[in-house]
Amino acid sequence: MQQEEARLKQKIYTEIRPFSTFYIAEDYHQKYYLKMDSGFLEEFKLKYPDDANLTNSTAAARVNGYLGGCGKLEDKERVIQDLGLSSRAEKMLLDIGRDRLDKGSELCPIPN
Repeated sequence: MQQEEARLKQKIYTEIRPFSTFYIAEDYHQKYYLKMDSGFLEEFKLKYPDDANLTNSTAAARVNGYLGGCGKLEDKERVIQDLGLSSRAEKMLLDIGRDRLDKGSELCPIPN
């Protein structure tokens, strides 16, 4: 918090407490960007017809993040074949503009 205060040059008043309970977001928040893209949603619904499995899918989480502009382009290119996508969906993912990724990568990095 002190580092962030120094960077912002202002006091942060948000209380930071140890993690205690994790709450799963409501269904309409799960894989939000993925659900807004019919091409990718169709792809993942074939793999995960059950919403719970879609919500728990690491591949769906990564694609959702990329669609939301998170992550780094080189990471996407490195992991794309591990996501289990069809060649059509791989091409769609690769076609996501370079400017869409990397803009938010510092704010919402996708871990390896």
